Amino acid sequence: MISAETPTLYLFLSIALLILLSAYFSGTETAMMALNRYRLRHMVKRGHRGARKASSMLRRQDRLLGVILVGNNLANFTAATIATIIGYNLLGDTGVLLAPWVLTVTFLIFAEVAPKTLAAERPDAWALKAVFVLAPLAKLLHPVVLLTNGFSNALVKPFLTERSDGDDQLTKEELITVVSEGAHAVGERQTMMTRLLDLETLTVNDIMVPRTEIVSIDIDDAIDDILASVADSQHTLLPIYKDSFNNMIGVLHLRRLARLLNTEKFSKADLLQLARDPYYVPEATPLHTQLLNFQKEKQRFALIVDEYGDIQGIVTLEDILEEIVGEFTSDFAADLAPITPEADGTFLINGTAVLRDINRILHWNLPTNGPKTLNGFVLEHLETIPEFNLCIQINEYQIETVQIQDKIIRSLRIRRIEETPTALDQ
Repeated sequence: MISAETPTLYLFLSIALLILLSAYFSGTETAMMALNRYRLRHMVKRGHRGARKASSMLRRQDRLLGVILVGNNLANFTAATIATIIGYNLLGDTGVLLAPWVLTVTFLIFAEVAPKTLAAERPDAWALKAVFVLAPLAKLLHPVVLLTNGFSNALVKPFLTERSDGDDQLTKEELITVVSEGAHAVGERQTMMTRLLDLETLTVNDIMVPRTEIVSIDIDDAIDDILASVADSQHTLLPIYKDSFNNMIGVLHLRRLARLLNTEKFSKADLLQLARDPYYVPEATPLHTQLLNFQKEKQRFALIVDEYGDIQGIVTLEDILEEIVGEFTSDFAADLAPITPEADGTFLINGTAVLRDINRILHWNLPTNGPKTLNGFVLEHLETIPEFNLCIQINEYQIETVQIQDKIIRSLRIRRIEETPTALDQ
């Protein structure tokens, strides 16, 4: 029992022991609260003993904090009593006045700031070892913790909101951040996971091949012309229309056509028998939904229609997969880049180039929440179709039209102006 007659050496040793206890409780509190819950769950699944104990204690954070704070305050107040006795023994009444100041500085450095800083830097290493001491203490102090938690919970209950089961679940945006910034050196797989999560924000309209670029078959053409078009095509699926492009009558797979090429009599009727019914999708269909629809319908080629039923473009299974894994087509026509760098630092870009592709290739930030193509982007700002080539500046981009044909800006030359730092920025 500690009293004024207790040797001063023993009193100092008691304070040193209490500092260690306080440092343990302070660091454990910080480490337990700083644990990555998703990494912890992964370690629990792998059978880590410390992770299992930590996960169990974190289910009731009020009891966890109760154990830590009861132990911490008990150590602190006991140390304050001993420090007062030491101060009185050494300096009398003056020592009693100085004891709280000296003890506060000592505990602040050695029992609070230092252990909490270390625990915050290495929460896993600290917490998963500390729980083996904390768990028995929780059982020992259970009655005291239960009593203090009962009073504290009743006190704060009016200020707490109802907690739902999904409060600890990540939103899509948060999950993308975890995948893109929280993983370590997974390379292209990390990029693929981010793109997969991003499918929900894109629609088929964002990646479609526009109507003007679709290679198709007019059934009213001569059979020889049709066969010539098929021979020159770099695609395996070709839509067939009659009279107008909006009147689609089928989609031809060129592999099926190969069976009849060696026959002596080959008619348009034979061609149509090989074609399958066209598959239509609304232009606002999200990509992740369309990916599942392709699987469900056993399709890989869809015609995109607007709210009036007019065909706006096409989307294929390969187009969606390329949004996830990147470009993988071996089609030489697809290798013809719509972006050509010029010697003066500008880029010659096809007007039908998709803004998202331009941003991805050049690391620009052209807005993609409006028109999808560069031509549409410029026309939206001009609010008219130019009759002659002109130069404009939109945000940090200097744009010069190079070729205007058939009411479409076929090609443009663009330079991105780098912002020069001002004196205030330097």
